[in-house]
Amino acid sequence: MLAPVAALAQSGDAKPGDKPPLAGADLSKDSQREEFAEAARQVNGPAGNPECVWLGRRVVGLLWRDDLDTAFRHLDLYDRFGCPGPHIQATFRCVVRQGNIDTKAPESLTARVHACWLNPAVPTPPTTSAATPAPGGTTTK
Repeated sequence: MLAPVAALAQSGDAKPGDKPPLAGADLSKDSQREEFAEAARQVNGPAGNPECVWLGRRVVGLLWRDDLDTAFRHLDLYDRFGCPGPHIQATFRCVVRQGNIDTKAPESLTARVHACWLNPAVPTPPTTSAATPAPGGTTTK
C-alpha cells in the first residue's frame, strides 16, 4: 500500500523540501499592509494600531455572524493589547445601521467592517422605499 504513494512522490520534478507557491499569499499580505497603513493614517489613537485593526475587525465580523463565543475570546485579546473598546462598539453600530449584507458575497461584510472601522460615523444610506417612485408611473394632480 505504501508503494503507490512512494511512486507518486518520486514522479514529480519538485525537490523534497520545495513547497508549492502560494499565488494569493503575497497579494493578501500586501493588501493587508495597505489596509493597516490606511487605518494608521485615518484612525487616531490605538485603534489605528495594526494589532487593534486586525483583532477589532474580526470581533465586529464575528458579532455580525452571531459567533459570540469566538467574538468574546477575540475581544479579550483586543483588550489585552490596550485597544479601545468604544471603537468596537462604534464600528459594530455603523455596520448594523447600514442594513443587511448579502450572505453570498462574504467580501461585502469585510469591506463594510473595514469602512466602518476607518470611519464609524459613516452616514446610514437612505432606505430605497422612500426614494422609489410609486409603481405605474402616474401622478395625481
